[in-house]
Amino acid sequence: MTDNTLHLNLKRKWFDMILKGIKTEEYRDIKPFWDKRFWHLFPQEIKGETFYPIVDTITFSNGYSKTRSQFVIELKSLKKRTGIENWGANKDVKYYVFELGKIIKAGRQGFHFRITEEMPLNEIVNTLNM
Repeated sequence: MTDNTLHLNLKRKWFDMILKGIKTEEYRDIKPFWDKRFWHLFPQEIKGETFYPIVDTITFSNGYSKTRSQFVIELKSLKKRTGIENWGANKDVKYYVFELGKIIKAGRQGFHFRITEEMPLNEIVNTLNM
């Protein structure tokens, strides 16, 4: 795993659902704003060679304060497809879909705990009132 991470902000509802393991994918509209930010996350063909992206985690934040809640999660894949309506997607609309894996660390801006057996995620969340 590298230190290459994508930073995205979430509304509290989606932040909590992902943190609790309920929601396993996140969506962004397929629009020019996001096209400019995500083009490098797809394999690129250059002079007959295919180069693959090196982003392997997403840092999700809730809000913009200096003490905002955050967690780092594994990025399993990024696809363009429809999403799940209960998770914020509109029916029959294609999105950038980030398929998410395990949460690696969680905490507040600039102060994270690694998820371990000794420090499980629920203990971190409860301790920091995330």
